[in-house]
Amino acid sequence: MTPRREGARRAAIEDLRGQVAVVTGAASGIGRELSRVLAARRAVVVVADIDGTGVETIAEDIQACGGRAFPACVDVVEAHEVERLVQETATLHGRLDFMFNNAGAALCGEIRDLRLSDWETMLSVNLRGVIHGTMAAYRVMLDQGSGHIINTASLGGLIPEPFAAPYVASKFGVVGLTLSLRLEADALGIKASVFCPGFVRTPILETARYVGVPREEAIREMSGLGGISTERAVRSLLRGVARNRDIIMDTAFTRLLYTMSRLHPGILRPLLRKGVRDLRMVRGSGLKAREM
Repeated sequence: MTPRREGARRAAIEDLRGQVAVVTGAASGIGRELSRVLAARRAVVVVADIDGTGVETIAEDIQACGGRAFPACVDVVEAHEVERLVQETATLHGRLDFMFNNAGAALCGEIRDLRLSDWETMLSVNLRGVIHGTMAAYRVMLDQGSGHIINTASLGGLIPEPFAAPYVASKFGVVGLTLSLRLEADALGIKASVFCPGFVRTPILETARYVGVPREEAIREMSGLGGISTERAVRSLLRGVARNRDIIMDTAFTRLLYTMSRLHPGILRPLLRKGVRDLRMVRGSGLKAREM
């Protein structure tokens, strides 16, 4: 790509005046920061979340800074609610340029301790919620002949993560869905990308469900991974959107882990097994503490 074309593409994502975006999971974490940045770049942003108070707050914050934001209380598990959100957005604003299916939930626990309801919750929020948003937005974008659907998965949608099988299964599904859509949609003028960040410092650890693992100890163990800020994650995300990447990652380290897992699958095995041992030690210490 020539420097001129690259510069024009970067300018297009920096100035989103007249563009309309829907962001689900907008009340906190990546969704909240993403909504702020999109509005700062002059997009009209519909901020959606099951937390109605949260989206009211972020919409008011954006409006106070001169941006245009519209709150919507939506449960992505309910297909009709997502369909209504997308249709009302397109009707009110005349178009839909970006659909960020970002809402998600997390769970920590060994498969042997899980119930079917744990699997159903993860698949309903993380996968079906994305399916609902993708289907609703795709129909609108097909009618207008343009648009970009961006689905949030995780590095856990590309490589396995111990003690997170339902989460990983749902995120692998999001990756497969998005890459399949990308192939189908390309000739129809629609873009599709999947965002696969590593560890981002968001409230997801606090809101996650913990099964058979002491919550505080598990959070402390996983927080030791460090991670990046939501600001940095969103910068990487929007840079990938501007370049129409198929798989967007947040850091060079995340890309390295993914590359290693593809080219040399066995090289990560000792690290993943260590993760199993560490979390089982956390589980054991928690059990001993309760017994005392």
